[in-house]
Amino acid sequence: MNGVRHILSVLPLIAALCFLHSLNAADWPMFRGQPNLTGFSEENIPDKPQLLWSYKTAGPVKSSAAIVQGTVYIGSDDGFLHCLNLKTGRTNWLFKTEGPIESSPLVLSNQLFFGSTDGYLYALNATDGSLLWKYKTEDKILSSPNFYRPEAGGLWIIVGGYDYKLHCVEAGTGKGVWTYETGNYINGTPVIDEGQTIFGGCDALLHVIGLAKGEKLKEIDAGAYIAGSGAYSDGKIYIGHYENEFLCFDIAAGKILWKFRDRNFPYFSSPALTRDKVVFGGRDKRLHCLDRETGRELWAFATRGKVDSSPVICGEKIVVGSEDGRLYLVSLKDGSEIWSYEIGQPLTSSPAVSHGTVVIGSEDGNVYAFGQKESK
Repeated sequence: MNGVRHILSVLPLIAALCFLHSLNAADWPMFRGQPNLTGFSEENIPDKPQLLWSYKTAGPVKSSAAIVQGTVYIGSDDGFLHCLNLKTGRTNWLFKTEGPIESSPLVLSNQLFFGSTDGYLYALNATDGSLLWKYKTEDKILSSPNFYRPEAGGLWIIVGGYDYKLHCVEAGTGKGVWTYETGNYINGTPVIDEGQTIFGGCDALLHVIGLAKGEKLKEIDAGAYIAGSGAYSDGKIYIGHYENEFLCFDIAAGKILWKFRDRNFPYFSSPALTRDKVVFGGRDKRLHCLDRETGRELWAFATRGKVDSSPVICGEKIVVGSEDGRLYLVSLKDGSEIWSYEIGQPLTSSPAVSHGTVVIGSEDGNVYAFGQKESK
């Protein structure tokens, strides 16, 4: 009977993943690539990527890109959602909001979802950028949206806000389904897996919410406020907090399994996972790699600036930005530097990877694409 209940509980997730796999396998349709936010790509990045193009916006770019069917979608502090051609970097269309856009877009079924600091969650037609609907919250949205397919059908968009609430909204209509109120800002993106959503907040709690009704399943004390997003796999979530610790939680047991503490610097970067490793950046100017089971540090890679950018693992390589103005390619095996490119201004945006191309924004106002140039 327990097995039957488990199968029923994961059916919505299976449907969601089937939809993602119906896209081109090389697509990157959302922040961290997939609903459990593991930051893993099967794409191959060349050892020495070349700058393919750069695209200028009118403000710093802290949003991370979604890339679907050869199209890049990314927000900017100039208040525009920019839609670009992945191959050329040319503009397809622009959509204006009334505030900076740090939220990273989600693209599903030719719909595009993202939040803005103007307090709205937007849904656009992904082909032409026309507005489908907008949903009003009571404060700004920095969180990136995630999605859930309920057993009854349809599609729900899940996003956190600075109004202390997690919002569940019908994708087709923009109608609110439920809200869940916490004790402080929700800055990170909620993980979705196994019929539940898991996220940390500035109330220093890890929240576990049932998606069907928006009800509390668990609250686990994290010890300090959580500004970033977690990554979920095998019943465990990995996430850092502001008081200089990186944590592994067992969700079923409702407890912390291990803590990692190096130096007295907070963690804003969201982790990337492999079967046995977890990789994340820190404000200690390092990229850390730990054993997932024990929390033991395997290696650390030093940059010259804070690493709020969230790494992406591509096979045996890791790509990540740093506030030292460089984009790095690092060996997953031993943390050695494979390649770096100096942009010159801080990179707090996180990489998106599609079709062998890395796309990342910079606080210099540009979006950059790196990969292998086609031979003439």
